[in-house]
Amino acid sequence: MKKQPSILIIEDDAALNQAYVTILSTAGYRVRTAFNGKEALILTTQEEPDIIFLDLRMPTLDGVGFLKAYKPKTQHKNVEIIVFSNYDLQQEIDEAYEFGAQRYVLKARASPKELIRIVEDSIAIKK
Repeated sequence: MKKQPSILIIEDDAALNQAYVTILSTAGYRVRTAFNGKEALILTTQEEPDIIFLDLRMPTLDGVGFLKAYKPKTQHKNVEIIVFSNYDLQQEIDEAYEFGAQRYVLKARASPKELIRIVEDSIAIKK
């Protein structure tokens, strides 16, 4: 039996976090969540996700701080990291790319259908 792709959502807004879980789990994906980068680092030691949706601005450990600690360029090369933020600040986006993010999506422009398409595209790229 083929392994179902797992997704880790790192998002501090509880309502958005739950909405993403509902959308993606209804589409058949295994979804785990963290409300900050520190929680996410703990979860990634328990099971490495296939895809991470990463908010940049969070308390405790922000998105770039998570990337620096997680080291996707050297230690987790098979994990697709998608920055999912409402802030369109080029400096933060550039820094996220520098530390291993592969894609940036503006939350406000991502409908549920778009969210599923992003996941499907990421899975197709990995094959």
